[in-house]
Amino acid sequence: MATKTIIITGASDGIGAAAARQLHRDGHTAVLVGRSADKTRAIAEELAARYFLADFADLSQVRALAAALLAEYRSIDVLANNAGGIMGERALTIDGYEQTFQVNHLAPFLLTNLLMPALVAGGATVIQTASLAARAFSRFDITDLQNAKQYAPQRAYGNGKLANILFTIELQRRYGGQGISAVAFHPGVVASSFASDTTHIMRLIYHSPLKRLFTISAEKGADQLVWLAEGEPRSTFEPGAYYESRAIAAKVSPEVHDPELARELWEQSAALV
Repeated sequence: MATKTIIITGASDGIGAAAARQLHRDGHTAVLVGRSADKTRAIAEELAARYFLADFADLSQVRALAAALLAEYRSIDVLANNAGGIMGERALTIDGYEQTFQVNHLAPFLLTNLLMPALVAGGATVIQTASLAARAFSRFDITDLQNAKQYAPQRAYGNGKLANILFTIELQRRYGGQGISAVAFHPGVVASSFASDTTHIMRLIYHSPLKRLFTISAEKGADQLVWLAEGEPRSTFEPGAYYESRAIAAKVSPEVHDPELARELWEQSAALV
């Protein structure tokens, strides 16, 4: 198996850190991106890996991150857009956008587009960590990307995860001909620091004894990310698809089948950044 240069966001904890460990063991160059300096540095030192810091709630930090990565890596084999989360009460970022939307979709959208020269050079696989929350919780309204109407943490999160899948579809349509292979997946309900910033009931599931009943280990959750990162497009996985349990998901939100919606989300996102 050829070794790859793999950028992983959200790599300081949970499935990002678990995937980085496994990919490092398999001989790949795992490049870590995280928000917490202490946690990201600790994983990087454990793996003797390069790391970069960025808070996706600040798009200027995303732009600085992209510039730093491009200066270091002319060719990227895999970009794993794994950072994200469910928030509490509705809040705006320093950029003036609803936090859940920005952290889960707009920031990785911007990062991917800024890194496009290196991604095309590497014929990269671009992976989105999505979620079945896209089907369970989303009430997607293309005229309300900022979740201003009837805000609820789980709805905003579901909308963000659906945006990840729509982004994957449109990324493949626009750049598949240039060698990009986009794919999204649901990792499962993983025991990690996820939902630590929300007041939603998900916090109880993830951060109480209940987690033993409802969650899987970070290592198990990272399995699909590693599988996709190490895999070959059109052999291991189908570009432009959304996966659950290593298979193309049979049940998805109706919006997933609307290419016009995916195109409009891209254009609105591009206008915002």
